[in-house]
Amino acid sequence: MDIKLKKYSHLLTTKVIVFMLMITCFAGVIKAFVDVEDVNNGDLGIIFEENYFLSQAYVQESEPVVSSLTRLLGEFKNEEHILTGGTMNEAELRSEEQELYSDFQFNSKSYNPKLSEAENYEKFKTDYAEKITQGRDRQIKNELREFHFLLQRLEAVEGPLYYASDGVNEYTNTTKAEKERFRTYPSYMLFEEYKTELFPKEVTENNHFYPISENINGLDPQSNVVAIAFPKEFLDVKIEEWKENKVITTAIFYRLLAFFAGFILSFLYLLLVTGRKSFGDEKLHLHAIDKLYVDINIFLGIGLVILWVALLEGIVSSTIDKMIIPITIPISSAVFVLILSLVKHVKNGTFLRHTLIYRIFNRLFQIVKNVYDSGSVGVKTVLLVIGYPLLVAATFFMFPVTLGIAAWFAFKKIKSFIAIKEGVERVKAGDIHHTIEVDGKGEFARLAANINSITDGLNKAVDSELRSERLKTELITNVSHDIRTPLTSIITYVDLLKKEKDPAKTEQYIEVLDQKSKRLKILTDDLFEAAKASSGTIPVQLERIDIVSLITQGLGEVSDKIEDFDLAFKFNHPKDKVYVAADGKLLWRSIENVLSNIFKYALKGSRVYIDIEDLGNEVLLTFKNISAFELNISADELMERFKRGDESRTSSGSGLGLSIAESLIDIQKGKFTIQVDGDLFKSMIYLPKYKNSHV
Repeated sequence: MDIKLKKYSHLLTTKVIVFMLMITCFAGVIKAFVDVEDVNNGDLGIIFEENYFLSQAYVQESEPVVSSLTRLLGEFKNEEHILTGGTMNEAELRSEEQELYSDFQFNSKSYNPKLSEAENYEKFKTDYAEKITQGRDRQIKNELREFHFLLQRLEAVEGPLYYASDGVNEYTNTTKAEKERFRTYPSYMLFEEYKTELFPKEVTENNHFYPISENINGLDPQSNVVAIAFPKEFLDVKIEEWKENKVITTAIFYRLLAFFAGFILSFLYLLLVTGRKSFGDEKLHLHAIDKLYVDINIFLGIGLVILWVALLEGIVSSTIDKMIIPITIPISSAVFVLILSLVKHVKNGTFLRHTLIYRIFNRLFQIVKNVYDSGSVGVKTVLLVIGYPLLVAATFFMFPVTLGIAAWFAFKKIKSFIAIKEGVERVKAGDIHHTIEVDGKGEFARLAANINSITDGLNKAVDSELRSERLKTELITNVSHDIRTPLTSIITYVDLLKKEKDPAKTEQYIEVLDQKSKRLKILTDDLFEAAKASSGTIPVQLERIDIVSLITQGLGEVSDKIEDFDLAFKFNHPKDKVYVAADGKLLWRSIENVLSNIFKYALKGSRVYIDIEDLGNEVLLTFKNISAFELNISADELMERFKRGDESRTSSGSGLGLSIAESLIDIQKGKFTIQVDGDLFKSMIYLPKYKNSHV
């Protein structure tokens, strides 16, 4: 079945059928939009409206009435108010008067430049008094025309009943002016003082109500009253009409979705297969239409779209439903043929090179280049002398634009230079945290980035120095504490031993002295070994080490300690031999330090996991155990010298084991890291894999 689909997918017949389907679906989409516009004025929101009182149609029945009433009350009042100039727009009058004054300045013989502006303005008001009056009368006539238009608009209202009053002027189409009478209707709006009363309550949740609210907010709430009511007969007709429109619009909407999905799928299919004869076809096949230049193709497509819009606008609305399909199908077919041709050029990488403009300029460039390359100095000079003025003349119409671009470019460069200069000054003054912000990718941007890199390096150096100073302080403190404790005990027991006569107690004191002296020796040996390891002076002899055998043998040697601490070791390693390039003694010393750390700090009765992984060029050795102490410090702090997992420092460790292990692994060209995840402690040793080059 799959082979058959591949066989027919790129056939010309298949492409033509899909193209016809695409055009049909596209025409169906356009027809659906026209139908929605015809049925519900293009509003698809009716589909999601729950009832008539939450609809836009309900608001559209009352908004024109509210708008007319609020303008009559708030702006016009009555005819006498307009005739006495109560609605005059002073800003418009001043603007018109200013235009007349300008005409007086340039065209009137009465204007005298030697007089002051105030004196000339007085002459202007005298000479142009009639024109000024005519302007005022013209504005009053326009206001009267608008006033009577609003009255006629209200008189044409047949369904809703309305009443509006500001205490003096009153506009209504019913004798039931009392607001209590309006409340007897099945739906009403009452705006009085600062209160808004809407019925039914669903109207308050209408998302389209804001135009009415904006109109009402423009009135004086203390003196204006506006009321609108909808009789039952009127509401029944409108609700039924709304329901019918919703059913029709919903059906059109589903039709629109179906046609749109069909159009998208068919169009995407044509985008995929156009210009190819199979899915594996790497060659792009062009046809006669594809010889048309890309820029001409684009202009033709735009022209056809403009023609389509012009034809639709010229059609009477009553016949557009019948004419939309016959007009859309041929024009859209031509447009999509041109679009698919453009897609072929995009696939072929000839979208820019197949333009007429490119061909013309490329041809001219080649001609000039050939003449320039083959000509003498005199010919080249003539070309430059003639060509430069021609270039200036050709781009003369763009001179303001090019000049503006040049000025803008120069301003950006100067701004970038100033930003770099000020940034360097701030860094020089000691603000090493300052970052120079320069946009773009030019030389200035790279220079700013380099300077920022320098400041970043300074920040790291300062932070490193501060951290180093802190570590030195902590090292001295920790060393002093750990050495002073057994030393103090030795001094104390020596004093006791001098005074003690009882042989039994003397023997106890000697035993304590032996323990403390051994503890002091361990600390001094560890300190010496840490200093020697970190200095890098330990000789290293890299050789082939079977890491699995080393771990197995080592675990056998410490089996007594494993039993004493009730630990269960789980050793996971590859089946094949794994060899690393390392110094056997130093590697085992590092592993021994890690194991010693586990014996000191691992939770008794827990499991310890040792994993060996072959990572290709290196081997990863991982030790995982559960800490008996709460690990409330970071992995970096644990790697510091004389740091212990137990902050109380009651364990027997010196805090140098991990630091020594890290130094020993480093000098063997490996890497030692630790990770802390809750109470899980993980030590990881990366070692280079043994190769023939390692001897």
